[in-house]
Amino acid sequence: MNEFVCLERAVAAMASEPSTQSRVMFQAADKTQEPAHRKLGKLTVKYDRKDLQRRLDIEEWIDGQLHLLFDCEEEEIPELEIDIDELLELTDEGQRTRLHELLHECGKPKEDFINGLLYRIKGLRKMSGPLKK
Repeated sequence: MNEFVCLERAVAAMASEPSTQSRVMFQAADKTQEPAHRKLGKLTVKYDRKDLQRRLDIEEWIDGQLHLLFDCEEEEIPELEIDIDELLELTDEGQRTRLHELLHECGKPKEDFINGLLYRIKGLRKMSGPLKK
């Protein structure tokens, strides 16, 4: 019995019974359930867990390095967003130039950070639009 038929019956039953509390119950269609270990989210289907963990590690490294570069708390860091996917679309020189543009307010030497980030993103795959946040 599909869910729509169940809903129709529930609505018809509510209309014929003058109760003050109405309930609608849904029945799931009989489908063979896959084991829980086989159900993967859309993101982990397209990207290997290893790739996702590597990206997360890079983002955490960036966060820590920005605290050191600006020598302040997170709230005090200037509005700055380093988009890994944007960098991956650029050439090596374009990546370096973009990072210098983003870090122009930083008074400390930033070459070590830039070199470290460029080294870490080598071989990283770009995430597609719909899954990217």
